[in-house]
Amino acid sequence: MKIAIKTSVITLSALMGTTAFAQDNTLTINSFGGAYEDAHRACIITPFEEETGATVNVVTAYSADAFAQLRAQKDAPQFDVLHFSGGQEIVGASEGLLAPIDAAKLTNAADVYDFAKANLAGGEGPAYSIAAIGLVYNTEALPEAPSKWTDLLNPDYSEHLVLTDISNGYGMLGFLMLNQVQGGDLSNIQPGLDAVTQLLDAGAIIVSTSPEIQQEFAQNDAWIAPYASDYAYTLRKAELPSGFAQGAEGTPASYITANLVAGRPNMDLALKFIDKEISPAAQECFAEALRYSPTNSKAELSSEVAADIAYGEDGVKGLIRFDPATIEANRTAWVEAWNKTIAR
Repeated sequence: MKIAIKTSVITLSALMGTTAFAQDNTLTINSFGGAYEDAHRACIITPFEEETGATVNVVTAYSADAFAQLRAQKDAPQFDVLHFSGGQEIVGASEGLLAPIDAAKLTNAADVYDFAKANLAGGEGPAYSIAAIGLVYNTEALPEAPSKWTDLLNPDYSEHLVLTDISNGYGMLGFLMLNQVQGGDLSNIQPGLDAVTQLLDAGAIIVSTSPEIQQEFAQNDAWIAPYASDYAYTLRKAELPSGFAQGAEGTPASYITANLVAGRPNMDLALKFIDKEISPAAQECFAEALRYSPTNSKAELSSEVAADIAYGEDGVKGLIRFDPATIEANRTAWVEAWNKTIAR
């Protein structure tokens, strides 16, 4: 998707070094680069600028980096709206870096699913998109879609199964779901590690990045991989037969949230931007472009797009959010245990 963009892109250092901004009609946000940022501009940023006459300055910064900058700037924040995909809003709100949001100031809030706006008053911004983690599969090798997470343990799949390292955020969520269906929880990941050992012994492989998943599907007879909903679409665009299935036991979810930074002069304008992000039109556009799940119940998608994601009341009721704070607190120990398990 190639779109002519008028939005100005600046580095954060340039932003901090100038005092010439018209603060009353300018916002500074982060986005995640690449195809995501292209869609962010097309679906939200450019329409918002055209509708309001505002200028949106974009700093390309992924969640962890954006949060680190927010902390570093706590006495003089430079962002107006920050987007996170790793649960950083939970910590940011608890530290007072993010401002509470009055749902009454968001015209679209009433139509957003409850789980996506659970703590607005506490400073955790709404989820405007969801990356659902399920089973990406080869539709030619498996004309009948897998339907359960326990299908990963099917011996017929063993030599055609691709797992993703838990250093990858989606890989972590897929592993935690495998751990859960094997009887584990966030206080005990050993059942998941035992399952990984079993799968590797049977012929499964582990990759670290999404392009490696594509390579395995294209060249090495991969049939199934626990990964994000948008990736089945990525594979199809590469002319690889692929589909996405939600496991009956539940669907791990990465919440992509829009958060109001505390202590900024343009909070009303920032709220209008966040309101734009949770609108049906913006979320329909995101789903079409990237295959992320809408959180606005009024978003209407074609059957083709809906097949690739967790969609509608039935689709989202199975979403599971593993506590981001617990994941972050245990990440180092879990990665160490994982690395010992896969060493062979």
